[in-house]
Amino acid sequence: MKKVLCSRDQVNLKCVLLGGQSFRWKETNLDEYSGVFAGGFWVLKQNDDHIAYKRVPTTDLDEKMLSNYLRMDEPLDVYYKEWSLCDPIFKKSAERFKGIRMLKQEPVENILSFICSSNNNITRISSMVEKMCTLYGKKIDGTTYYAFPSIETLIGPQVEEDLKAAKFGYRAKFIRQTAEKMFELGSNKWISKLRNMNYDSAKKELMLLPGVGPKVADCICLMSLEHLEAVPVDTHVFQIARDNYLPHLKKYKTVTQPVYNEIGDCFRKIFKKNAGWAHTVLFLDDLKNFKQLEKHDDSSDGKPIAKRKKKF
Repeated sequence: MKKVLCSRDQVNLKCVLLGGQSFRWKETNLDEYSGVFAGGFWVLKQNDDHIAYKRVPTTDLDEKMLSNYLRMDEPLDVYYKEWSLCDPIFKKSAERFKGIRMLKQEPVENILSFICSSNNNITRISSMVEKMCTLYGKKIDGTTYYAFPSIETLIGPQVEEDLKAAKFGYRAKFIRQTAEKMFELGSNKWISKLRNMNYDSAKKELMLLPGVGPKVADCICLMSLEHLEAVPVDTHVFQIARDNYLPHLKKYKTVTQPVYNEIGDCFRKIFKKNAGWAHTVLFLDDLKNFKQLEKHDDSSDGKPIAKRKKKF
């Protein structure tokens, strides 16, 4: 395996890869993770002073692709210091959760994966995404894995029928309709336009897609469109905001749209342009030992807030 010099404090692979940003990674051994991105199958091994990696098939650009995916060029120490000075609550979380980076993901995969996330758990989302890749993606040479399918392969009534047969439920229709809408809007040209828009405009544009509400739109803005001020608000983030920043929210039983917007604006006021990144550290700290990571519910649409589980 090749290696890139990097301490655990600079990249925490477990939190970054298994923390709900992407659904194509698995922990295969202690500190070892396998997954698919950039059209290849990867194995990453966390060590104290480096990350060992292997891509199949191998290319001359493997290190560059990995560095880009993990945002290795971003000065994480500087960010953590800035956020800690802004917020004593973040400072405590930062001491427990170092090395949290935002993956730089491919937008089409990010959009369609998060359509699968609505009212779902991470294990099932991962299974659905893998099934979609197996059905419509290109097989990666030398492996049993498949790349994420192109927009064009997900268009047509047969796609919806196939996904329903694969137990995608109502999401089958949304996936097909969203693929068709993205194709109609110009596919990659439209995605480039979203990146160049301001955050609010990009979010509104995304919410024109079937199955994309405010939280999913914020996930996409944050994880694949370079709008790092986007703050996805779910039940965990509501509880963090209610208990630490906005105590008047205790009178609310549901995350209404005004409440959702107020929470996002609160984090943006504190953490500025990278608010979504900073909020991810707080989110992971709230999950603690990942016992709650299975709960990836989208309860930000007016449903009752679940009672907080006991932290271990």
